[in-house]
Amino acid sequence: MEWFHEFFSRLYNFQELIRWGGYLVLVIIIYAETGLLAGFFLPGDSLLVTAGLFAAVDGALRVEILIPLLAVAAIAGDNTGYWLGYHFGPKLFSRTDSFFFHKDHLVRTQKFYDRYGAKTIILARFVPIVRTFAPTVAGVGRMPYRKFFVFSIGGGLGWIASMTLLGFFLGHSIPNIEKKVHWVILVVIVLSVLPILKEWLHSRKKPSP
Repeated sequence: MEWFHEFFSRLYNFQELIRWGGYLVLVIIIYAETGLLAGFFLPGDSLLVTAGLFAAVDGALRVEILIPLLAVAAIAGDNTGYWLGYHFGPKLFSRTDSFFFHKDHLVRTQKFYDRYGAKTIILARFVPIVRTFAPTVAGVGRMPYRKFFVFSIGGGLGWIASMTLLGFFLGHSIPNIEKKVHWVILVVIVLSVLPILKEWLHSRKKPSP
């Protein structure tokens, strides 16, 4: 219980979280965000950028370990989500909402999936909340596993590498940026929300049936 208390007390203080939990806590978060439906509230993009930044300026993490380790966690999470959807399917859409589960997120992801098809598995990596539910929706829709797995590898590697290397590049390029990490996180959050805003505006433009 004490570990969970420490974890949640530091969850959105990324500097403390990374120094406290190191590689292990990063693996747990990246896996849970896509492998467990309750992981939609976990930080993804901003945490990866911060981890890359600290790999550049702090030395507590090494980017050559960080990227493959977290890519494996992301792909494993995707596959867990897929099989949850595959085996439990329609039951998920009839579940009662709770703090850790919102059926609306599944419905929105289904619409995203209907629009982009199999590419959703890659595109969703860069869209908060959608990335949590996209693998599950693919499993519910019985997307061929081999096809899913290929897209999962591409999406997982692309997401982890791009976000982590962005932070790593910023850490090497901008002096003392670790002292302004909150601004970096704010920009990443804003950029992460833009795809959701775009989808919302797109749905608003559609004529009512």
